[in-house]
Amino acid sequence: MTELLTPWGADLDPDHVLTEYPRPQLVRDSYLNLNGHWDYAITDGGIADGEPTAYDGVILVPFSPETPLSGVGRQLGPDQTLWYRRTLRLPDGFRTGPAARVLLHFGAVDQTCEVFVNGVAVGAHVGGYLPFHCDVTDALTDGDNTLVVAVRDGTDTGHHSRGKQRTRRGGIWYSPQSGIWQTVWAECVPQTHVRRLTLTPRLDSDCVEITVHADPDAPHATVRVLDGDTVLGTATAAPNRPVCVPVPDARRWSPDDPQLYDVTVTLGDDAVRSYVGMRSFGVGPGPDGTPRLLLNGEPYFHAGILDQGYWSDGWYTAPSDEAMIHDIATMKRLGFTMLRKHIKVEPARWYYHCDRLGILVWQDMVNGGGRYRPLVVTAPAVTPLRLSDRHHGWFGRADAEGREQFRVELRETIEHLRNVVSIAVWVPFNEGWGQFDAARIAAEVAALDPTRSVDHASGWHDQGAGDLRSLHVYFRPFRVPRRGRDRRVLVLSEYGGYSLPVAGHTTTEREFGYKRFADAEAFGAAFRRLHAEQIAPAMARGLSATVYTQLSDVEDEVNGLLTYDRRVLKVPEDLVREVNGQLRL
Repeated sequence: MTELLTPWGADLDPDHVLTEYPRPQLVRDSYLNLNGHWDYAITDGGIADGEPTAYDGVILVPFSPETPLSGVGRQLGPDQTLWYRRTLRLPDGFRTGPAARVLLHFGAVDQTCEVFVNGVAVGAHVGGYLPFHCDVTDALTDGDNTLVVAVRDGTDTGHHSRGKQRTRRGGIWYSPQSGIWQTVWAECVPQTHVRRLTLTPRLDSDCVEITVHADPDAPHATVRVLDGDTVLGTATAAPNRPVCVPVPDARRWSPDDPQLYDVTVTLGDDAVRSYVGMRSFGVGPGPDGTPRLLLNGEPYFHAGILDQGYWSDGWYTAPSDEAMIHDIATMKRLGFTMLRKHIKVEPARWYYHCDRLGILVWQDMVNGGGRYRPLVVTAPAVTPLRLSDRHHGWFGRADAEGREQFRVELRETIEHLRNVVSIAVWVPFNEGWGQFDAARIAAEVAALDPTRSVDHASGWHDQGAGDLRSLHVYFRPFRVPRRGRDRRVLVLSEYGGYSLPVAGHTTTEREFGYKRFADAEAFGAAFRRLHAEQIAPAMARGLSATVYTQLSDVEDEVNGLLTYDRRVLKVPEDLVREVNGQLRL
Protein backbone atom coordinates (compact mmCIF):
# COMPACT_ATOMS: atom_id res chain seq x y z
CA MET A 1 0.00 0.00 0.00
CA THR A 2 1.05 3.60 -0.57
CA GLU A 3 2.62 5.40 2.38
CA LEU A 4 0.52 8.39 3.36
CA LEU A 5 1.50 10.77 6.17
CA THR A 6 -0.76 12.98 8.23
CA PRO A 7 0.48 16.52 8.96
CA TRP A 8 1.46 15.42 12.47
CA GLY A 9 3.25 12.32 11.23
CA ALA A 10 5.20 14.39 8.74
CA ASP A 11 6.39 16.68 11.57
CA LEU A 12 7.02 13.90 14.10
CA ASP A 13 10.04 14.35 16.37
CA PRO A 14 11.23 10.82 17.26
CA ASP A 15 12.81 12.15 20.45
CA HIS A 16 9.47 13.52 21.67
CA VAL A 17 6.74 11.00 20.84
CA LEU A 18 3.41 11.32 22.66
CA THR A 19 5.11 12.75 25.74
CA GLU A 20 1.93 14.03 27.43
CA TYR A 21 0.93 12.48 30.76
CA PRO A 22 -1.08 9.44 29.63
CA ARG A 23 -3.63 9.04 32.49
CA PRO A 24 -5.50 12.33 33.07
CA GLN A 25 -7.93 10.95 35.66
CA LEU A 26 -5.22 9.67 38.03
CA VAL A 27 -2.29 12.09 37.81
CA ARG A 28 0.86 11.94 39.94
CA ASP A 29 3.93 14.14 39.79
CA SER A 30 6.05 11.02 39.19
CA TYR A 31 6.32 10.29 35.45
CA LEU A 32 8.97 8.80 33.15
CA ASN A 33 8.01 8.49 29.49
CA LEU A 34 9.59 5.49 27.73
CA ASN A 35 8.41 6.12 24.18
CA GLY A 36 11.08 6.45 21.53
CA HIS A 37 13.57 4.14 19.84
CA TRP A 38 13.80 0.55 21.09
CA ASP A 39 15.60 -2.43 19.59
CA TYR A 40 13.29 -4.94 17.93
CA ALA A 41 13.42 -8.43 16.44
CA ILE A 42 10.89 -10.78 14.87
CA THR A 43 11.63 -14.46 15.38
CA ASP A 44 10.00 -17.72 14.41
CA GLY A 45 8.65 -19.71 17.29
CA GLY A 46 7.40 -18.82 20.75
CA ILE A 47 8.46 -16.80 23.75
CA ALA A 48 9.67 -19.95 25.48
CA ASP A 49 12.34 -20.31 22.78
CA GLY A 50 14.09 -17.38 24.40
CA GLU A 51 15.28 -13.90 23.56
CA PRO A 52 17.18 -13.60 20.27
CA THR A 53 20.95 -13.24 20.44
CA ALA A 54 20.81 -10.35 17.98
CA TYR A 55 18.13 -7.77 17.19
CA ASP A 56 17.01 -6.75 13.70
CA GLY A 57 17.05 -2.97 14.10
CA VAL A 58 15.23 -0.16 15.87
CA ILE A 59 11.51 0.61 16.15
CA LEU A 60 9.83 3.84 17.20
CA VAL A 61 7.57 2.97 20.14
CA PRO A 62 4.57 3.14 20.46
CA PHE A 63 3.95 2.58 16.74
CA SER A 64 3.30 -1.00 15.65
CA PRO A 65 6.01 -2.52 13.40
CA GLU A 66 3.59 -2.71 10.49
CA THR A 67 3.02 1.06 10.43
CA PRO A 68 4.96 3.71 8.49
CA LEU A 69 5.79 5.72 11.60
CA SER A 70 7.43 2.74 13.32
CA GLY A 71 10.30 2.85 10.82
CA VAL A 72 10.01 -0.95 10.41
CA GLY A 73 7.26 -1.87 7.95
CA ARG A 74 7.14 -5.58 8.77
CA GLN A 75 4.16 -7.82 9.49
CA LEU A 76 4.22 -10.11 12.53
CA GLY A 77 2.93 -13.57 11.66
CA PRO A 78 0.67 -15.66 13.90
CA ASP A 79 3.52 -18.12 14.57
CA GLN A 80 6.16 -15.49 15.25
CA THR A 81 7.28 -13.49 18.29
CA LEU A 82 7.98 -9.78 18.33
CA TRP A 83 10.75 -8.75 20.74
CA TYR A 84 11.43 -5.29 22.12
CA ARG A 85 14.48 -4.25 24.13
CA ARG A 86 15.74 -1.00 25.64
CA THR A 87 17.88 0.26 28.49
CA LEU A 88 15.97 1.58 31.48
CA ARG A 89 17.78 3.99 33.77
CA LEU A 90 15.78 5.78 36.44
CA PRO A 91 16.60 9.49 36.80
CA ASP A 92 18.21 10.67 40.02
CA GLY A 93 15.55 11.20 42.66
CA PHE A 94 12.93 9.13 40.81
CA ARG A 95 12.77 6.55 43.62
CA THR A 96 11.62 8.47 46.66
CA GLY A 97 12.39 6.03 49.49
CA PRO A 98 13.34 2.44 50.36
CA ALA A 99 9.68 1.35 50.53
CA ALA A 100 8.61 3.07 47.30
CA ARG A 101 7.49 0.94 44.38
CA VAL A 102 8.29 1.46 40.70
CA LEU A 103 5.41 0.64 38.36
CA LEU A 104 5.92 0.06 34.64
CA HIS A 105 2.81 0.93 32.59
CA PHE A 106 1.74 -0.15 29.11
CA GLY A 107 -1.22 1.63 27.50
CA ALA A 108 -1.92 -1.34 25.23
CA VAL A 109 -0.01 -4.24 23.65
CA ASP A 110 -1.65 -6.37 20.94
CA GLN A 111 -2.38 -9.26 21.69
CA THR A 112 -0.47 -11.13 24.43
CA CYS A 113 2.88 -10.33 25.98
CA GLU A 114 5.43 -11.07 28.69
CA VAL A 115 7.67 -8.44 30.30
CA PHE A 116 11.21 -8.98 31.64
CA VAL A 117 13.59 -6.71 33.55
CA ASN A 118 17.21 -7.84 33.75
CA GLY A 119 16.08 -11.31 32.68
CA VAL A 120 13.46 -11.55 35.45
CA ALA A 121 9.82 -12.07 34.43
CA VAL A 122 7.88 -9.17 35.98
CA GLY A 123 4.48 -9.53 34.34
CA ALA A 124 2.31 -10.72 31.48
CA HIS A 125 -0.92 -9.64 29.87
CA VAL A 126 -3.63 -11.04 27.59
CA GLY A 127 -5.70 -8.71 25.43
CA GLY A 128 -4.59 -6.06 22.99
CA TYR A 129 -6.74 -3.06 23.95
CA LEU A 130 -6.47 -2.39 27.66
CA PRO A 131 -3.75 -0.94 29.91
CA PHE A 132 -1.78 -2.94 32.43
CA HIS A 133 1.21 -2.42 34.70
CA CYS A 134 3.99 -4.43 36.32
CA ASP A 135 5.67 -3.79 39.67
CA VAL A 136 9.32 -3.92 38.62
CA THR A 137 10.85 -2.75 41.91
CA ASP A 138 12.49 -5.99 42.98
CA ALA A 139 14.03 -6.63 39.56
CA LEU A 140 15.71 -3.23 39.26
CA THR A 141 19.36 -2.52 40.00
CA ASP A 142 21.20 0.77 40.32
CA GLY A 143 22.28 2.21 36.99
CA ASP A 144 21.29 0.65 33.66
CA ASN A 145 18.60 -2.03 33.48
CA THR A 146 17.50 -4.07 30.48
CA LEU A 147 13.79 -4.04 29.68
CA VAL A 148 12.50 -6.72 27.28
CA VAL A 149 8.94 -7.22 26.02
CA ALA A 150 7.93 -10.32 24.05
CA VAL A 151 4.69 -10.23 22.04
CA ARG A 152 2.52 -12.77 20.25
CA ASP A 153 -0.38 -11.80 17.98
CA GLY A 154 -2.61 -14.31 16.25
CA THR A 155 -4.88 -11.60 14.80
CA ASP A 156 -7.94 -13.57 13.55
CA THR A 157 -6.42 -17.06 13.85
CA GLY A 158 -7.65 -17.54 17.44
CA HIS A 159 -10.40 -16.29 19.72
CA HIS A 160 -8.74 -13.15 21.12
CA SER A 161 -10.23 -9.70 20.64
CA ARG A 162 -8.96 -8.26 17.38
CA GLY A 163 -11.35 -5.50 16.32
CA LYS A 164 -11.40 -4.95 12.56
CA GLN A 165 -7.96 -6.45 11.95
CA ARG A 166 -7.79 -9.40 9.58
CA THR A 167 -4.85 -11.35 8.17
CA ARG A 168 -6.39 -10.97 4.70
CA ARG A 169 -7.47 -7.35 4.69
CA GLY A 170 -10.05 -5.81 2.38
CA GLY A 171 -13.31 -3.84 2.41
CA ILE A 172 -14.39 -3.17 5.99
CA TRP A 173 -11.53 -5.32 7.38
CA TYR A 174 -8.15 -3.68 7.87
CA SER A 175 -4.47 -4.57 7.85
CA PRO A 176 -3.39 -6.31 11.05
CA GLN A 177 -0.95 -4.69 13.42
CA SER A 178 0.80 -5.91 16.54
CA GLY A 179 2.81 -5.12 19.61
CA ILE A 180 3.06 -1.93 21.64
CA TRP A 181 0.68 0.71 20.30
CA GLN A 182 0.12 3.01 23.27
CA THR A 183 2.51 4.89 25.55
CA VAL A 184 4.96 3.03 27.79
CA TRP A 185 5.80 4.86 31.01
CA ALA A 186 6.94 4.42 34.61
CA GLU A 187 6.03 6.03 37.91
CA CYS A 188 7.13 5.77 41.53
CA VAL A 189 4.44 5.30 44.19
CA PRO A 190 4.54 4.93 47.97
CA GLN A 191 4.09 1.44 49.40
CA THR A 192 0.54 2.46 50.34
CA HIS A 193 -1.04 4.35 47.48
CA VAL A 194 -4.24 5.06 45.55
CA ARG A 195 -4.79 2.20 43.14
CA ARG A 196 -7.75 3.76 41.34
CA LEU A 197 -10.74 6.05 41.89
CA THR A 198 -14.43 5.64 41.22
CA LEU A 199 -16.15 8.98 40.58
CA THR A 200 -19.95 8.94 40.22
CA PRO A 201 -21.89 12.21 39.94
CA ARG A 202 -25.15 12.21 41.90
CA LEU A 203 -27.20 15.11 40.53
CA ASP A 204 -30.18 14.46 42.79
CA SER A 205 -27.95 14.78 45.87
CA ASP A 206 -25.69 17.62 44.62
CA CYS A 207 -22.61 15.54 45.28
CA VAL A 208 -19.96 13.31 43.75
CA GLU A 209 -19.74 9.80 45.14
CA ILE A 210 -16.03 8.98 45.37
CA THR A 211 -14.41 5.66 46.21
CA VAL A 212 -10.68 5.59 46.89
CA HIS A 213 -9.42 2.09 46.06
CA ALA A 214 -6.40 1.08 48.13
CA ASP A 215 -5.16 -1.66 50.43
CA PRO A 216 -7.79 -2.50 53.08
CA ASP A 217 -5.47 -1.39 55.89
CA ALA A 218 -4.64 1.93 54.24
CA PRO A 219 -5.34 5.11 56.22
CA HIS A 220 -8.32 7.31 55.45
CA ALA A 221 -7.91 9.68 52.51
CA THR A 222 -8.76 13.34 52.21
CA VAL A 223 -10.86 14.08 49.13
CA ARG A 224 -11.64 17.50 47.69
CA VAL A 225 -13.67 18.78 44.74
CA LEU A 226 -12.60 22.15 43.38
CA ASP A 227 -13.65 24.74 40.83
CA GLY A 228 -10.32 26.33 40.01
CA ASP A 229 -8.87 27.41 43.35
CA THR A 230 -12.23 27.27 45.14
CA VAL A 231 -12.89 24.19 47.26
CA LEU A 232 -16.52 23.17 46.74
CA GLY A 233 -16.55 20.17 49.03
CA THR A 234 -14.28 17.98 51.12
CA ALA A 235 -14.62 14.62 52.84
CA THR A 236 -12.68 11.88 54.58
CA ALA A 237 -12.83 8.56 52.77
CA ALA A 238 -12.17 5.12 54.22
CA PRO A 239 -10.40 2.82 51.73
CA ASN A 240 -12.74 1.09 49.27
CA ARG A 241 -15.88 2.71 50.67
CA PRO A 242 -17.86 5.39 48.81
CA VAL A 243 -18.22 8.85 50.30
CA CYS A 244 -20.30 11.75 48.99
CA VAL A 245 -18.49 15.05 48.48
CA PRO A 246 -20.84 18.05 48.15
CA VAL A 247 -20.83 20.02 44.90
CA PRO A 248 -23.47 22.71 45.50
CA ASP A 249 -25.09 24.51 42.56
CA ALA A 250 -22.96 22.55 40.10
CA ARG A 251 -23.07 23.36 36.40
CA ARG A 252 -24.35 20.35 34.46
CA TRP A 253 -21.86 18.96 31.95
CA SER A 254 -23.10 18.81 28.35
CA PRO A 255 -21.66 19.26 24.86
CA ASP A 256 -22.90 22.86 25.07
CA ASP A 257 -21.22 23.47 28.45
CA PRO A 258 -18.47 20.89 29.15
CA GLN A 259 -17.79 22.03 32.71
CA LEU A 260 -15.29 19.88 34.61
CA TYR A 261 -14.40 20.03 38.29
CA ASP A 262 -11.01 19.11 39.72
CA VAL A 263 -10.65 16.31 42.28
CA THR A 264 -7.68 15.87 44.62
CA VAL A 265 -6.99 12.87 46.84
CA THR A 266 -4.34 12.61 49.55
CA LEU A 267 -3.67 9.17 51.04
CA GLY A 268 -0.71 9.11 53.43
CA ASP A 269 2.33 10.06 51.33
CA ASP A 270 0.41 9.66 48.06
CA ALA A 271 -1.33 12.53 46.26
CA VAL A 272 -3.27 12.26 42.99
CA ARG A 273 -5.34 14.61 40.86
CA SER A 274 -8.43 13.82 38.82
CA TYR A 275 -11.58 15.49 37.48
CA VAL A 276 -15.32 14.90 37.23
CA GLY A 277 -18.29 16.24 35.28
CA MET A 278 -21.72 16.60 36.83
CA ARG A 279 -24.09 14.92 34.42
CA SER A 280 -26.53 12.03 34.12
CA PHE A 281 -27.54 9.75 31.25
CA GLY A 282 -30.58 7.56 30.81
CA VAL A 283 -33.72 6.85 28.82
CA GLY A 284 -37.22 8.13 29.41
CA PRO A 285 -40.29 9.60 27.74
CA GLY A 286 -40.14 12.87 25.86
CA PRO A 287 -42.96 15.43 26.09
CA ASP A 288 -45.12 13.34 23.75
CA GLY A 289 -44.36 10.10 25.57
CA THR A 290 -41.92 8.82 22.91
CA PRO A 291 -38.90 7.00 24.42
CA ARG A 292 -35.83 9.24 24.21
CA LEU A 293 -32.21 9.36 25.30
CA LEU A 294 -31.84 11.71 28.25
CA LEU A 295 -28.99 14.00 29.25
CA ASN A 296 -29.35 15.52 32.70
CA GLY A 297 -32.97 14.39 32.77
CA GLU A 298 -33.97 16.04 29.48
CA PRO A 299 -34.34 14.56 25.96
CA TYR A 300 -31.18 15.12 23.95
CA PHE A 301 -30.60 14.06 20.34
CA HIS A 302 -27.26 12.32 19.69
CA ALA A 303 -26.07 13.49 16.28
CA GLY A 304 -23.14 11.11 15.92
CA ILE A 305 -20.46 9.98 13.54
CA LEU A 306 -18.64 6.64 13.36
CA ASP A 307 -15.05 7.07 14.57
CA GLN A 308 -12.74 4.14 13.82
CA GLY A 309 -9.65 5.83 15.28
CA TYR A 310 -7.34 4.77 12.42
CA TRP A 311 -4.52 6.93 11.05
CA SER A 312 -2.79 6.60 7.69
CA ASP A 313 0.68 6.63 9.26
CA GLY A 314 0.23 5.30 12.81
CA TRP A 315 -2.86 3.09 12.19
CA TYR A 316 -4.21 2.47 15.72
CA THR A 317 -1.79 5.05 17.14
CA ALA A 318 -2.43 8.76 16.61
CA PRO A 319 0.84 10.46 15.65
CA SER A 320 0.38 13.13 18.32
CA ASP A 321 -1.91 14.47 21.00
CA GLU A 322 -2.75 17.34 18.65
CA ALA A 323 -3.92 14.82 16.04
CA MET A 324 -6.43 13.32 18.47
CA ILE A 325 -7.67 16.80 19.38
CA HIS A 326 -8.04 17.65 15.69
CA ASP A 327 -10.51 14.82 15.01
CA ILE A 328 -12.66 15.58 18.05
CA ALA A 329 -12.62 19.36 17.60
CA THR A 330 -13.31 19.11 13.86
CA MET A 331 -16.34 16.89 14.33
CA LYS A 332 -17.71 19.17 17.03
CA ARG A 333 -17.16 22.21 14.80
CA LEU A 334 -19.12 20.40 12.07
CA GLY A 335 -22.07 20.14 14.43
CA PHE A 336 -21.83 16.54 15.60
CA THR A 337 -22.63 16.00 19.27
CA MET A 338 -21.48 12.38 19.56
CA LEU A 339 -18.67 10.07 18.44
CA ARG A 340 -19.28 6.34 18.26
CA LYS A 341 -15.88 4.88 19.09
CA HIS A 342 -16.01 1.88 16.81
CA ILE A 343 -14.48 -1.44 17.88
CA LYS A 344 -11.50 0.13 19.60
CA VAL A 345 -10.46 1.39 23.04
CA GLU A 346 -8.52 4.63 22.76
CA PRO A 347 -5.74 5.96 24.98
CA ALA A 348 -7.06 7.69 28.09
CA ARG A 349 -6.10 11.10 26.71
CA TRP A 350 -8.59 10.73 23.85
CA TYR A 351 -11.45 10.43 26.33
CA TYR A 352 -10.07 13.35 28.32
CA HIS A 353 -10.24 15.54 25.22
CA CYS A 354 -13.84 14.44 24.60
CA ASP A 355 -14.66 15.35 28.20
CA ARG A 356 -13.08 18.80 28.13
CA LEU A 357 -14.12 19.74 24.57
CA GLY A 358 -17.66 18.47 25.09
CA ILE A 359 -18.79 15.63 22.85
CA LEU A 360 -20.72 12.48 23.77
CA VAL A 361 -19.19 9.03 23.24
CA TRP A 362 -20.74 5.68 22.49
CA GLN A 363 -18.14 3.05 23.38
CA ASP A 364 -18.01 -0.21 21.44
CA MET A 365 -16.47 -3.29 22.95
CA VAL A 366 -13.80 -5.02 20.86
CA ASN A 367 -14.99 -8.14 19.05
CA GLY A 368 -13.23 -11.48 18.89
CA GLY A 369 -14.09 -15.12 18.32
CA GLY A 370 -13.50 -17.49 15.44
CA ARG A 371 -14.15 -17.07 11.74
CA TYR A 372 -17.29 -15.06 10.92
CA ARG A 373 -19.88 -16.50 8.55
CA PRO A 374 -21.05 -14.17 5.75
CA LEU A 375 -24.62 -15.35 6.29
CA VAL A 376 -24.45 -14.04 9.86
CA VAL A 377 -22.41 -10.85 9.56
CA THR A 378 -23.04 -9.71 5.96
CA ALA A 379 -26.41 -10.97 4.70
CA PRO A 380 -28.48 -8.96 7.23
CA ALA A 381 -27.33 -5.77 5.48
CA VAL A 382 -29.68 -6.61 2.60
CA THR A 383 -32.14 -9.13 4.09
CA PRO A 384 -34.31 -9.02 7.23
CA LEU A 385 -32.43 -11.89 8.86
CA ARG A 386 -32.46 -12.15 12.65
CA LEU A 387 -30.81 -15.11 14.36
CA SER A 388 -30.69 -16.23 17.96
CA ASP A 389 -27.18 -15.70 19.31
CA ARG A 390 -27.57 -18.65 21.65
CA HIS A 391 -26.30 -20.70 18.71
CA HIS A 392 -22.70 -19.87 19.52
CA GLY A 393 -21.16 -21.69 16.59
CA TRP A 394 -23.07 -19.62 14.03
CA PHE A 395 -21.48 -16.46 15.42
CA GLY A 396 -17.91 -17.75 15.68
CA ARG A 397 -18.25 -18.23 19.43
CA ALA A 398 -18.14 -22.01 19.87
CA ASP A 399 -15.02 -21.69 22.03
CA ALA A 400 -15.99 -21.33 25.70
CA GLU A 401 -12.59 -19.91 26.62
CA GLY A 402 -13.02 -17.14 24.05
CA ARG A 403 -16.48 -16.26 25.37
CA GLU A 404 -15.13 -16.01 28.90
CA GLN A 405 -12.17 -13.90 27.75
CA PHE A 406 -14.60 -11.48 26.10
CA ARG A 407 -16.60 -11.19 29.34
CA VAL A 408 -13.40 -10.55 31.30
CA GLU A 409 -12.35 -7.80 28.90
CA LEU A 410 -15.87 -6.34 28.90
CA ARG A 411 -15.75 -5.95 32.67
CA GLU A 412 -12.22 -4.56 32.52
CA THR A 413 -13.19 -2.07 29.80
CA ILE A 414 -16.11 -0.75 31.82
CA GLU A 415 -13.94 -0.40 34.91
CA HIS A 416 -11.16 1.25 32.94
CA LEU A 417 -13.52 3.83 31.38
CA ARG A 418 -16.06 4.15 34.19
CA ASN A 419 -15.02 7.69 35.15
CA VAL A 420 -15.06 9.09 31.60
CA VAL A 421 -17.54 11.95 31.68
CA SER A 422 -18.56 11.81 28.02
CA ILE A 423 -19.40 8.10 27.64
CA ALA A 424 -23.18 7.83 27.39
CA VAL A 425 -23.73 4.36 25.86
CA TRP A 426 -21.99 0.98 26.01
CA VAL A 427 -22.14 -1.16 22.83
CA PRO A 428 -21.22 -4.80 23.56
CA PHE A 429 -21.76 -6.22 20.04
CA ASN A 430 -21.82 -4.95 16.47
CA GLU A 431 -23.37 -6.64 13.42
CA GLY A 432 -23.04 -10.11 14.89
CA TRP A 433 -19.21 -10.06 15.00
CA GLY A 434 -18.45 -12.62 17.69
CA GLN A 435 -21.82 -11.96 19.32
CA PHE A 436 -23.19 -14.35 21.92
CA ASP A 437 -25.88 -14.26 24.61
CA ALA A 438 -26.34 -10.53 24.01
CA ALA A 439 -29.39 -10.25 26.25
CA ARG A 440 -27.45 -11.72 29.17
CA ILE A 441 -24.43 -9.55 28.36
CA ALA A 442 -26.65 -6.45 28.27
CA ALA A 443 -28.00 -7.27 31.72
CA GLU A 444 -24.46 -7.78 33.00
CA VAL A 445 -23.36 -4.40 31.59
CA ALA A 446 -26.36 -2.67 33.15
CA ALA A 447 -25.56 -4.24 36.52
CA LEU A 448 -21.91 -3.22 36.26
CA ASP A 449 -22.81 0.34 35.31
CA PRO A 450 -26.43 1.43 35.83
CA THR A 451 -25.53 5.07 35.05
CA ARG A 452 -25.38 4.58 31.27
CA SER A 453 -27.51 3.10 28.50
CA VAL A 454 -26.78 -0.15 26.61
CA ASP A 455 -26.99 -0.85 22.87
CA HIS A 456 -26.71 -4.61 23.13
CA ALA A 457 -26.61 -5.60 19.43
CA SER A 458 -25.86 -2.71 17.12
CA GLY A 459 -27.08 -3.30 13.59
CA TRP A 460 -28.77 -6.69 13.42
CA HIS A 461 -29.54 -9.91 15.28
CA ASP A 462 -31.50 -7.90 17.83
CA GLN A 463 -32.29 -10.07 20.85
CA GLY A 464 -34.86 -7.62 22.24
CA ALA A 465 -32.65 -6.48 25.12
CA GLY A 466 -30.83 -3.35 26.20
CA ASP A 467 -32.16 0.20 26.10
CA LEU A 468 -31.95 0.82 22.35
CA ARG A 469 -33.51 -0.57 19.21
CA SER A 470 -30.44 -0.15 17.05
CA LEU A 471 -30.60 -0.20 13.24
CA HIS A 472 -27.99 -0.06 10.47
CA VAL A 473 -29.39 1.06 7.11
CA TYR A 474 -27.18 1.44 4.02
CA PHE A 475 -28.78 -0.05 0.93
CA ARG A 476 -32.36 1.19 1.26
CA PRO A 477 -34.12 4.37 2.35
CA PHE A 478 -34.52 4.71 6.10
CA ARG A 479 -38.07 4.49 7.37
CA VAL A 480 -39.13 4.47 11.00
CA PRO A 481 -40.29 0.91 11.77
CA ARG A 482 -43.49 0.11 13.61
CA ARG A 483 -42.88 0.27 17.32
CA GLY A 484 -45.44 -2.25 18.51
CA ARG A 485 -44.78 -3.11 22.13
CA ASP A 486 -41.09 -2.27 21.92
CA ARG A 487 -40.51 0.65 24.29
CA ARG A 488 -36.80 0.92 23.68
CA VAL A 489 -35.30 4.08 22.22
CA LEU A 490 -35.01 4.02 18.41
CA VAL A 491 -31.53 4.80 17.05
CA LEU A 492 -30.00 4.67 13.58
CA SER A 493 -26.58 3.54 14.74
CA GLU A 494 -25.03 3.37 11.25
CA TYR A 495 -26.06 4.88 7.92
CA GLY A 496 -24.66 6.85 4.99
CA GLY A 497 -21.20 5.60 4.13
CA TYR A 498 -21.04 7.70 0.97
CA SER A 499 -17.70 7.26 -0.75
CA LEU A 500 -15.54 9.75 -2.59
CA PRO A 501 -11.85 9.02 -3.24
CA VAL A 502 -9.58 12.06 -3.31
CA ALA A 503 -6.55 11.67 -5.56
CA GLY A 504 -3.27 11.70 -3.66
CA HIS A 505 -4.96 11.04 -0.32
CA THR A 506 -5.61 7.29 -0.40
CA THR A 507 -3.38 4.31 0.39
CA THR A 508 -4.88 1.79 -2.08
CA GLU A 509 -6.51 1.76 -5.50
CA ARG A 510 -9.46 -0.16 -4.11
CA GLU A 511 -12.66 1.71 -3.32
CA PHE A 512 -15.23 0.56 -0.80
CA GLY A 513 -18.36 2.48 0.14
CA TYR A 514 -22.13 2.12 0.22
CA LYS A 515 -22.87 4.72 -2.47
CA ARG A 516 -20.19 6.13 -4.77
CA PHE A 517 -19.77 9.67 -6.05
CA ALA A 518 -17.43 11.12 -8.65
CA ASP A 519 -17.07 14.65 -7.28
CA ALA A 520 -17.48 16.71 -4.14
CA GLU A 521 -20.51 18.63 -5.43
CA ALA A 522 -22.54 15.47 -6.00
CA PHE A 523 -21.36 14.04 -2.67
CA GLY A 524 -22.47 17.16 -0.78
CA ALA A 525 -25.84 17.34 -2.51
CA ALA A 526 -26.57 13.70 -1.68
CA PHE A 527 -25.47 14.21 1.94
CA ARG A 528 -27.89 17.14 2.30
CA ARG A 529 -30.72 15.31 0.56
CA LEU A 530 -30.30 12.17 2.70
CA HIS A 531 -30.79 14.13 5.90
CA ALA A 532 -33.54 16.40 4.65
CA GLU A 533 -35.65 13.59 3.17
CA GLN A 534 -35.00 10.67 5.54
CA ILE A 535 -33.30 11.61 8.81
CA ALA A 536 -34.80 14.90 9.97
CA PRO A 537 -38.44 13.83 9.32
CA ALA A 538 -37.88 10.63 11.32
CA MET A 539 -37.03 12.55 14.49
CA ALA A 540 -40.66 13.50 15.10
CA ARG A 541 -41.55 9.81 14.83
CA GLY A 542 -39.15 8.74 17.55
CA LEU A 543 -35.63 8.65 16.07
CA SER A 544 -33.35 9.68 18.95
CA ALA A 545 -29.79 9.20 17.68
CA THR A 546 -27.87 8.85 14.43
CA VAL A 547 -24.37 7.66 13.57
CA TYR A 548 -23.15 8.70 10.12
CA THR A 549 -20.46 6.51 8.53
CA GLN A 550 -17.81 7.87 8.93
CA LEU A 551 -15.25 10.35 10.28
CA SER A 552 -12.36 9.48 7.97
CA ASP A 553 -11.35 7.11 5.20
CA VAL A 554 -9.64 3.90 6.34
CA GLU A 555 -7.66 1.91 3.75
CA ASP A 556 -10.18 0.66 1.14
CA GLU A 557 -13.04 2.53 2.79
CA VAL A 558 -13.15 5.96 1.17
CA ASN A 559 -16.43 6.90 2.82
CA GLY A 560 -15.08 9.35 5.38
CA LEU A 561 -15.88 13.04 5.61
CA LEU A 562 -12.12 13.45 6.03
CA THR A 563 -9.45 11.75 3.96
CA TYR A 564 -7.32 9.08 5.66
CA ASP A 565 -4.46 11.55 6.13
CA ARG A 566 -6.84 14.18 7.60
CA ARG A 567 -5.71 16.76 5.03
CA VAL A 568 -8.99 17.18 3.11
CA LEU A 569 -12.58 17.70 4.27
CA LYS A 570 -14.63 16.36 1.36
CA VAL A 571 -17.79 18.36 2.06
CA PRO A 572 -17.96 22.11 2.71
CA GLU A 573 -17.96 22.77 6.43
CA ASP A 574 -21.00 25.07 6.23
CA LEU A 575 -23.01 22.35 4.50
CA VAL A 576 -22.30 19.78 7.24
CA ARG A 577 -23.09 22.33 9.95
CA GLU A 578 -26.35 23.18 8.20
CA VAL A 579 -27.36 19.53 8.01
CA ASN A 580 -26.44 18.78 11.61
CA GLY A 581 -28.27 21.91 12.72
CA GLN A 582 -31.51 20.13 11.78
CA LEU A 583 -30.75 17.28 14.19
CA ARG A 584 -32.00 18.88 17.38
CA LEU A 585 -35.03 17.96 19.44
